[in-house]
Amino acid sequence: VQLQASGGGSVQPGGSLRLSCAASGRFFSINAMGWYRQAPGKQRELVAIITTGGNTNYADSVKGRFTISRDNAKNTVYLQMNSLKPEDTAVYYCQINYNLGSNYWGQGTQVTVSS
Repeated sequence: VQLQASGGGSVQPGGSLRLSCAASGRFFSINAMGWYRQAPGKQRELVAIITTGGNTNYADSVKGRFTISRDNAKNTVYLQMNSLKPEDTAVYYCQINYNLGSNYWGQGTQVTVSS
């Protein structure tokens, strides 16, 4: 299994970024797909997760600003991040839960929000 994440970068407060993460390799089903983040000196935390059926769950800190979506045909998950704040600065990781409950992490992508 491979996860290719992209879309990170630097943006000013109030700006937007869109992260993408495409899964490839040998699996017969992807269950949940999610985004996590880890800021310096902090533990990794869940940002948003989406199930195969489209059910979503968000961290309270990003509700109303971030939107997670997925394209099942492309095995890709997206994270649209709007109204970004300096506290959103972190390395963002995608994760998939696939087959009979295995988890796999992608490489991180840096998001920096600064004026």
